[in-house]
Amino acid sequence: MAKLLGIDYGKQRTGIAETDDMQIVASGLTTVKTAEIWEFFIDYFKHNQVEKIIIGESLDLAGKPNPIEEDIKKFMTKFQKKYPDIEVVREDERYTSKMALDTMIKGGIKKKKRRNKALIDQVSAALILQAYLYKDKN
Repeated sequence: MAKLLGIDYGKQRTGIAETDDMQIVASGLTTVKTAEIWEFFIDYFKHNQVEKIIIGESLDLAGKPNPIEEDIKKFMTKFQKKYPDIEVVREDERYTSKMALDTMIKGGIKKKKRRNKALIDQVSAALILQAYLYKDKN
């Protein structure tokens, strides 16, 4: 079985999470500068088989797309052209940043480290991936 990747796409940074090969557990992997995302994929795909990526869908509280959605759709189009064998799925990412911060607090991460936005993006990507896994299994 191949891994799944969770993506919390942002203009500056993109959080990335992955599953284990059995697609049971979602774990934060890294945060990369969005401008360097394609280099990350080239290296990652050399060493890992990926079945699909789950990209956070950025919606406001009313369910309408946030302005970043335009950038996400361009990213998705480019990804699908470069990697046509990897399925792309969307998952609602509302509240993931807040949930990521709460998770970090409950996990005992010190206040100084919680200010690290890259870590929040990584945890958010893991939450997006977990939400997908939960829905897919139920």
